[in-house]
Amino acid sequence: MNNNILLVGTGALATLFAARLSEAGHSVSMLGTWKKGLQALQENGARIVDANGVERAYKVHVTDDPYDVTPAKFALVLVKSWQTERAASQLKTALASDGLAVTLQNGLGNRETLVRDLGAERVALGVTTTGATLVAPGLVRSGGEGVISVEQNQLLGPLEAALRASNFNLQVVNDAQSLIWGKLVINAAINPLTALLRISNGELLARPAARKMMASLARETADVAAAESVHLPFSNPVSAAEDVARKTASNISSMFQDVRRGAPTEIDAICGAVTKYGEKHGVDTPYNRACWRMVHAAVGHA
Repeated sequence: MNNNILLVGTGALATLFAARLSEAGHSVSMLGTWKKGLQALQENGARIVDANGVERAYKVHVTDDPYDVTPAKFALVLVKSWQTERAASQLKTALASDGLAVTLQNGLGNRETLVRDLGAERVALGVTTTGATLVAPGLVRSGGEGVISVEQNQLLGPLEAALRASNFNLQVVNDAQSLIWGKLVINAAINPLTALLRISNGELLARPAARKMMASLARETADVAAAESVHLPFSNPVSAAEDVARKTASNISSMFQDVRRGAPTEIDAICGAVTKYGEKHGVDTPYNRACWRMVHAAVGHA
């Protein structure tokens, strides 16, 4: 089945994108492995609920077989960072020879994994601040309108038009690396602490000790970015992290949601990556290292 847009994943963001793209009249396929998600999406479509509790459902093509969506011209990779290896393997089958896979994932290393299997010319790096909460399998609540930033690519045109037509706030940039590291600063500062303390984003600001730790995580990550010669999209990493925590005060971070249900987290691609890049440059990252270890301990992994 040759659909316009393939979404790799069946979680919160994938469901949100599926609903929005389908609502705008685009043909959408979803490729995943989560059985409850696949079943719910097949039976009820991609469902989105608004702030007033009004639910809308949109029909999408759902499968766990990459051969069923071959050849996909465009793919949005929306899985967790620890699932990128699997997504890359699936896309080796599903993505057209002249297709383009765009990663909008958290953390570091996702593009590199995709490029290894697909080739650099078929992968574009992106980042999104669009939020979504999975209420139930196949049912999502928007977490606020964010921005999708994707690096310039000659194959991007039709996908860019589809996203804009679906009322996504899209910007095409020359260098997405700055934005990836900018989001990494925010994620490293907020996500592990909310997961470990089991609190909403905004509660970090209300607890002086947590707020100090958040600032230390942000500074460490910014120091590592500087060592990598990355120019961040903001001048003050602490203010940037606190501003996001304030704007998303009632949100439950994705890492907190993962820990709460005992699922694997993206801590390796966030605090773990910061720690490893820090080691490479001789930059000390004790707060990131501690959070990396403690989140692993919280979900029972080695």
